[in-house]
Amino acid sequence: MSSERPILQPIHPEIEAKLLQEYAGFHRNHIQHTPYLQDIPWDPAIRAAPAVLGGSDPVPVAKVQDFALSNFSVRVFTPEGEAPAGGWPVFIFFHGGGWTLGRMDTENSFSSNMCKRANAVVVSVDYRLGPEHPYPAAVDDAVEALQWVHSKGAELLGISPSRIAVGGSSSHADTHARIDSGGNLAAISTHKAAELGIPLAFQLLVVPVVDNTAQVEDGRYPSWKENHRTVSLVAPKMLWFRKNWTPDPADHTKWDNSPIFAPDELFKKSPPAWIAVAELDILRDEGIAYGEKLMKAGVAADVKVYIGAPHPIMAMDGALEVGKELVSDAANALRKAFYP
Repeated sequence: MSSERPILQPIHPEIEAKLLQEYAGFHRNHIQHTPYLQDIPWDPAIRAAPAVLGGSDPVPVAKVQDFALSNFSVRVFTPEGEAPAGGWPVFIFFHGGGWTLGRMDTENSFSSNMCKRANAVVVSVDYRLGPEHPYPAAVDDAVEALQWVHSKGAELLGISPSRIAVGGSSSHADTHARIDSGGNLAAISTHKAAELGIPLAFQLLVVPVVDNTAQVEDGRYPSWKENHRTVSLVAPKMLWFRKNWTPDPADHTKWDNSPIFAPDELFKKSPPAWIAVAELDILRDEGIAYGEKLMKAGVAADVKVYIGAPHPIMAMDGALEVGKELVSDAANALRKAFYP
């Protein structure tokens, strides 16, 4: 009997020809023998998995505090040193995890990096998750977090309510790689802020989901078909996450589910954007299309494509140079927005 473990997440030859070799090596060493998440029985205990494969350690900041809101908590990271005149700029951050996985504990590295390197308070939102709390629970929590920061942030956190940015990122890269529900919630939050009259300074979207109607045979987003044999975020996994959060397909066309469908007048009120997408991600062309829609509305949007990279690279900055590059790029974009 062979003692070799079966390969459950193979690298397809047509993907390997374009895949960064540093990622391919990591995948073979740590991921290929584990099953896809959609192929195992769902258990909420999966969320408690401690492994953060390829992630970096948090960096020191002056203070970390947790605050309880109505149905969720936020974790606040405060930089070292004195606050600028008028208060700290603040970055409201939504973790990834397909609206099903992830938690703020697993995002301490990225949050602390943004806090230190962008010299800003970071508010990490531990929003409710599906399938227990389906759409629109996470959206409601995102809006509450935004309102709390705007109304209470100066008093409780020492921030400037006129220097608020939002962002979301791919969650930690373990054997059950996450998708960027965080970028989805951040994009939705920009439109909610416009409706509420809350001024935003910036949005930072990393490999975001912006259209929950997308499919493999979707001519609007060729990356879904082009990358259907990719590593990490394959189409069946994306559809599994989508169903967990939004079981009724009729909700997929609502703009607070798929923010690319927000009306033009809200896009015109959007803050400047920095958008990161990965060449070998099925979500690549959604992110590019979102940037193009912002620019068409007259909003500055910088879109960067990470060549040869699959979806989860941001969370692999402890193991991959491309991950380090993305985190540095994000921190630089955020700092430039706050300190032009």
